[in-house]
Amino acid sequence: MSKGDRGRERAAARRIVEQQKAADRRRKVTIWTSVGVVAVLLIAGLIGWGVLANQEKKTDASQVSTPSVAVDEGTAFAVGSGPVTVDIYEDFMCPICHQFEQQTGPAIAQMVTDKKVTVRYHPVSILDRASNGTQYSTRSAGAAAAAAVDGKFIEYHNVLFENQPEEGSDGLDDAKLIELGKSVGLGDTFAKAVDDKTYDSWVTKVTETFSARGYNGTPTIVVNGKKVEGPNQTLPTTEVFTQAVTAAAG
Repeated sequence: MSKGDRGRERAAARRIVEQQKAADRRRKVTIWTSVGVVAVLLIAGLIGWGVLANQEKKTDASQVSTPSVAVDEGTAFAVGSGPVTVDIYEDFMCPICHQFEQQTGPAIAQMVTDKKVTVRYHPVSILDRASNGTQYSTRSAGAAAAAAVDGKFIEYHNVLFENQPEEGSDGLDDAKLIELGKSVGLGDTFAKAVDDKTYDSWVTKVTETFSARGYNGTPTIVVNGKKVEGPNQTLPTTEVFTQAVTAAAG
């Protein structure tokens, strides 16, 4: 083979190598371009999902009918006008809540009359699981909210505890909740709110706030921001509760 032929072969070999390198570069560009496109689409998808999720949250929030008379970030109903604030978180199916009302309710009512306390009642629904799927805790709290809007919260609150169903039962049906409302002077607007479940989603919001504040059991009694309990986290006696109010009043 002549020198000229060998030179042409080497040149041809170099061209093949260069062509392969160029092809490799094109493949790398194509791969990274594809990766870039996928990344952009993924980011755009995540942004879109985030926007949609936020819209859904806003929609959910807009579906909550907060009672016009609710206080404390729309989570409670105030009774009384005294300087000491008492927050009571309760579930209308909770037997211990009923016990506290029977035991200490009269003392609280007297403190309200004497203008010593402002009591903020927070109806929560942590015992829906204990009513065989009827969601009694939510329905009764929603009915109490309707009663509050019509100016009869404490009256309805009291009659609910007087007629408290057993934990683990179906609870009272809506017709009975309306009947109890009529017994304390509530009328058609109250009945419609119960039938339409106007405030049931609000009860869910109040229960979520209850949990977010670090509480997990009912009744939870708080006096001027301080949780009040008996020994070993038991239900406070009337004496313990009264001492807490007295201490808070200074």
